[in-house]
Amino acid sequence: MYDEDMSDSADDRLKEEIEAALDGVNLQEIDLDKADESSEGRHENLVKGTVVGVTPPDVILELGPRSQGVCPLAEFDEEPAVGSVHDFTLVGHQDGLSVLSMKGAIEIRSWMELERGSNVKCRVTGVNTGGLEVRVGSHRGFIPASQAAIGRVEDLSTMLNETIVCEVVEIDRSKNRLVLSRRNVLAKEADVARTEAVGSLTPGSKIRGKVTRIESFGAFCEIAPGLEGLLHVSNFSHIRVEDLSDHLKTGEELELMILDITEGGKRIGLGHKQLQPDPWDGVTARYSEESVVLGKVTRIMDFGAFVEIEPGVEGLVHVSRLEVGRTTNPAKVVTVGEELSVRVTEVDEPGRRLSLTRLDSTGALLGSEDAADAEAVREQLSEGNAAPQGLNLGALLKRAMDDDS
Repeated sequence: MYDEDMSDSADDRLKEEIEAALDGVNLQEIDLDKADESSEGRHENLVKGTVVGVTPPDVILELGPRSQGVCPLAEFDEEPAVGSVHDFTLVGHQDGLSVLSMKGAIEIRSWMELERGSNVKCRVTGVNTGGLEVRVGSHRGFIPASQAAIGRVEDLSTMLNETIVCEVVEIDRSKNRLVLSRRNVLAKEADVARTEAVGSLTPGSKIRGKVTRIESFGAFCEIAPGLEGLLHVSNFSHIRVEDLSDHLKTGEELELMILDITEGGKRIGLGHKQLQPDPWDGVTARYSEESVVLGKVTRIMDFGAFVEIEPGVEGLVHVSRLEVGRTTNPAKVVTVGEELSVRVTEVDEPGRRLSLTRLDSTGALLGSEDAADAEAVREQLSEGNAAPQGLNLGALLKRAMDDDS
């Protein structure tokens, strides 16, 4: 039922497109050339004739009791056999004989045999505001602009004199109305090409693609004739990318990986970062806990700030660790793009998570005077300068400050 509803909906849309394209276009005027007239009534001109003799340049035919006619031998592909029966059209009389044409009969037969859904070869002969005028043999037809190609054709005149294959989407012999679609043929060819191409693809395989369109969410890339996949912005680079148009341009080619294939190839997920080294590999060895590194703020959230410490590696500084004291608005403390000194408090390489803080082990802000004083105390203690009995921490801190001065 779903498929039938979809088909009916597509037919309705096509009818609307045809009517819009034919608005102001008189197909009867297109068919003013009498030599090309092909109406429902013309089949009445078809007559059957039996070959009774061949007298070059004519073929003698019997049309019925006491009725004979002639047809030029040149209209036959080969000399007909006596007794064979053929269709003809009556074109006149001469010396008491009917003058017949086999070509005319073939044209009428071809018109009568046209069916909705069949493919025909046609030649583009004209352009109007609604679409293309074409010839199917000696018959005239019309292709609405929306049916000229899968995508929009900016200048229909570029198709003049082209010979193309189209599908019959509407035929009304009583009105000399023949409407065709090239888009339907191209879409079916694309489906066949897609099926063949998809059969050669497997997730994880590498392939080359050309960027055909860039959207806010990603880039569409042609990976085979008529076959496109989507490179989502999140799969372009290990580095956070906000706007793909800053990194890619239409027509550019790049190496891609097939990530997934769904709906029989109608949806193909592509990746680019999967072919690049992962910056998270070995991050534990590069950043030990308690190490202090310089990073850049990339995002600010209500719960804290994300800081990039190398391309593709970000960590979170929780709001409670952004400054000494309590803050509820990280945006008042740091700004995007600001460089910060941060201390690594936790490394989770498998989970691709880093916990960071702007505070040193004593709770002082890194780089502040309090942090510098605390560091001086630690150095004094590490040098074995144990405080003598009765010397409090304040005195030890004073000694450290005096040494610095």
